[in-house]
Amino acid sequence: MTLAFHKYQGTGNDFVILDDRAAQFDTADHARIAQLCDRRFGIGADGLMLLRNKEGYDFEMVYFNADGRPSTMCGNGGRCLVAFAKHLGLVADDAYFLAVDGPHAARVEADGTVRLKMIDAAAPQLAEVGEEDVFMHTGSPHHVHFLDAEEGHTLAEFDVYGAGHDIRYDQAYDPAGVNVNFVEVPADPAHPWPVRTYERGVENETLSCGTGVTAVALAASQRGAASPVRLQTPGGLLEVAFQTQPDGGFADVWLSGPAVRVFGGEISL
Repeated sequence: MTLAFHKYQGTGNDFVILDDRAAQFDTADHARIAQLCDRRFGIGADGLMLLRNKEGYDFEMVYFNADGRPSTMCGNGGRCLVAFAKHLGLVADDAYFLAVDGPHAARVEADGTVRLKMIDAAAPQLAEVGEEDVFMHTGSPHHVHFLDAEEGHTLAEFDVYGAGHDIRYDQAYDPAGVNVNFVEVPADPAHPWPVRTYERGVENETLSCGTGVTAVALAASQRGAASPVRLQTPGGLLEVAFQTQPDGGFADVWLSGPAVRVFGGEISL
């Protein structure tokens, strides 16, 4: 069997995308999905997405982590799938699609930037792991740890894998686990906030995480950051705009950044 695929990336967060409008792909074959995402024996990606038909929407997004398992929302993945839908001619500039966390609006700008409306979010909660850390759910669960200057190290030299792995598997987040974001607080909150993320399901650091930088931007608003917040990931720059609500929560949350088609091809299964 030969499978046609497309490879997209959003600030280095990369995905295998399949046009599955005929609903022929076996979503229960988790081993096959993991194989396709394997960087040595497959195509290689942080996750795999199916684009499927859905009544009342332009399309449906079905997302799997690199381990082959269904996952929660992926912000960069959603932006890439919108770019793919435009590549197929399913949408023009505006899109409306269904994901695991509900409906999403999106827009492709003239420069190729894809803006994705995220779900509303509650106010940041103090995390059980770390006295000053916070937990936020932005379509996926995220732990946010701010590295202040007095901690004596920069984000560039921080052990993201080791610290992220420990928090991801901490019993406070059992059984599903959590994504973990480490943030360097800039001297000027108007400057980009450096972010590195350990992602569950990939079980490693990724070059970028859309729901992760969204969580960081919303949490950073309590530290002086004003909308829109720019966030510098290892894979590139993202921006998050939002409206703060009277109860401390957030609405009208938009994640913006590039979404680029890398290549397409066929793979024998």
